[in-house]
Amino acid sequence: MSSSETGTRALIRERGGPPGRAELVLRGGSVLVMDARGSRAEAVAVAGGRIAALGDDADVAGWIDPGTRVVELEGRAVLPGINDSHLHGSWLGSRWPHTLFGAPDPEAAARVRGALVRDRAGRRAAILRAGRMLAEYGITSYTEPGVGPGEDGGETGCFHSEVIDVYRELAASGELLQRVTLLALYGVLDGPSDLDTVLRGIAARAAAPAEPSPEWFSVPGVKLFGDLIPLSRQAWTERAYDDGTHGDLLVRGDSVEQKAERLAEMIRAAHAAGLQIGIHATGDRTVQLALDAIAEAAAAPGAPSARSLGHVVIHGDLATEAQLRRMAELGVWCNAQSGIAAASDEWLAGMMGADVAAEAWAYGAALDAGVLVLSSDAPVLGFDWRRGIADAEARIVRTGGSATPEAARERLHRLLRAYTAVPAQQDRAAAWKGTVSAGKVADLVVLARDPFEVGAAGLPDVPIDLTVLDGRVVFER
Repeated sequence: MSSSETGTRALIRERGGPPGRAELVLRGGSVLVMDARGSRAEAVAVAGGRIAALGDDADVAGWIDPGTRVVELEGRAVLPGINDSHLHGSWLGSRWPHTLFGAPDPEAAARVRGALVRDRAGRRAAILRAGRMLAEYGITSYTEPGVGPGEDGGETGCFHSEVIDVYRELAASGELLQRVTLLALYGVLDGPSDLDTVLRGIAARAAAPAEPSPEWFSVPGVKLFGDLIPLSRQAWTERAYDDGTHGDLLVRGDSVEQKAERLAEMIRAAHAAGLQIGIHATGDRTVQLALDAIAEAAAAPGAPSARSLGHVVIHGDLATEAQLRRMAELGVWCNAQSGIAAASDEWLAGMMGADVAAEAWAYGAALDAGVLVLSSDAPVLGFDWRRGIADAEARIVRTGGSATPEAARERLHRLLRAYTAVPAQQDRAAAWKGTVSAGKVADLVVLARDPFEVGAAGLPDVPIDLTVLDGRVVFER
């Protein structure tokens, strides 16, 4: 029997110390710990913003006194708070509901152009609006992947370096409704970057002081743009597009070879500076360049390992199975958005051929390699993580994954981890968030049903009943 099956009752019992008073107790349900074993409990006690006790109802009873709020789960499920590890908060809050893929009103979405926020107040309002929406979906952490001076003249105003200051202020004032990780951007969003500009930015970021409240807001590294996307014929690929081209790199240079060397130099410099790298790489040639440069940087005398810095290949649409295995060897994550695959599969087949489309978005191989991190890229897509898991499952089965009930249950456990425990590892924060474990932060989401009762396909229809952030209820249905 799989450790993640619904019927498993291998309860774990943990205590953060001797019984005291809990501010919040959730009991009488299925607490999905989201550790690798698929452990479960029935109840969890929260004190001082941390998980204080975990086990069956009797294990948490000693933490209850007249001041404790007790939530009777009545069979409902508790998960760690959802971590959307690639989401543009400022842009989402100013643009929603006008997504780029699957917009409810495509004509209205197409008309959203120009500046969306123009000043500090607008940026603050957008972030706060995004936070409220995300809390309703159980999202308690996210990564803002690319904000900084490279976009100070950007069209939307959503990626301006002032956004960093606003996040810092909201963290200090306790107004954030999610824990935020941010990658600094010194090039242009979706545009070509200049080597000297990016190298100066890397040096400045490496010299910057640590954030005062890193559990709420941290800037561990930089965002680099390697290429764009296959659908615009701008991912750098081994196999040709229908027009005979192979795409390009988003680096200024006189030839693709020069651009490749300059991108590799950016990667080596960021690694040597001890910064996490999030590289937008969708084409297989770009992914290969990134992995080669990371391996070279990590092999330098005295250099940190790639695994310790938590580098991320963002999107990785055309990454091969061999490249995914190499990511695992190096300790590099593949951060993917399954909704893009769902919306683009036929489009890619028409542009590069059915064989390329069948090998693209290899989520099954990424899951088996242990490198898959799921995210939304909102507002490119919507931010419903339940739909993201369902789309990932559908893609894996469509491309040859086993559809047996046993395989589906085991895979659902791993896909849920790809939105909770694994992104905490990407954030280099697994010691204090990502699973429901004693001593970790009390970031939790309550679902109306156990996900293993409905499967991945049924998950989008399961309501979110409660979101807990740092021990505080921030949303209740």
